[in-house]
Amino acid sequence: MVLFRRFVFLLALVLPAAVVVHGESTDSSSSSSLDGQQESQAQQSAGAATQPQMSVQERIRLRRAQRQAQTIHDTYSPQWEAFLGTGYLRFIPGPNKERVAYYGWDTALTRYLSPRLGVTADMRGYYGTAYVGLNFAAITRPAISEYGMLMGPTYRVYLRPKYSISARVLGGATLGNFSSDTNGFGSTALGLYPDGFTYAVDPGLIGEANVSPDLSLRVGGEYYLTGFGSSFQHSFGYTVGFVYRFGNKMK
Repeated sequence: MVLFRRFVFLLALVLPAAVVVHGESTDSSSSSSLDGQQESQAQQSAGAATQPQMSVQERIRLRRAQRQAQTIHDTYSPQWEAFLGTGYLRFIPGPNKERVAYYGWDTALTRYLSPRLGVTADMRGYYGTAYVGLNFAAITRPAISEYGMLMGPTYRVYLRPKYSISARVLGGATLGNFSSDTNGFGSTALGLYPDGFTYAVDPGLIGEANVSPDLSLRVGGEYYLTGFGSSFQHSFGYTVGFVYRFGNKMK
């Protein structure tokens, strides 16, 4: 009987404490669960707020790239390109002679096989005055000229809506006229190269600034290699002029 009373007394003490502990643990777990749900919802809300913003920026970037690509295609897709301009060249007119400042004209027609690759036919003329020094003919500054006909590939290396950079390599023949102003003494008597045809090679870089989709301003660097008098003439200069694009547009 005494044991039974002691057991009942212990139960009376333990049960209230167990209820309190259980309630606290339940409240703690409920609070933790609620906090976790609130944090998850906050993260989802932040993600939902960020995702549309990134999507809008991405769409803007893609639309800008599409517009730029379309402008580049519209500008450089015509099949034909015509150039008309002027040129300057530093040329050696004879062995041991001073360089001549050549001034001239340059015209070219390019048929493009793609927006980047084309085939160019070029014609040019140069005019200058050669200093030959004192001589028996009393001619010190005869006028000389040169005319070239070249052809070769042109490749647009860099394309942008407002400008482009191209490289080309032209080859062909050039005609030198060095004796027409020598009063019949001939060019070789004055130390100039003999008249006649020789080869010409012209690698160069071209920069174009677009005024409109069909019209652009061109500046090109020239390295003009010729072979008058069985020797090499390494001439450097530039051309400046306008380019007009026309014809059917490539896909």
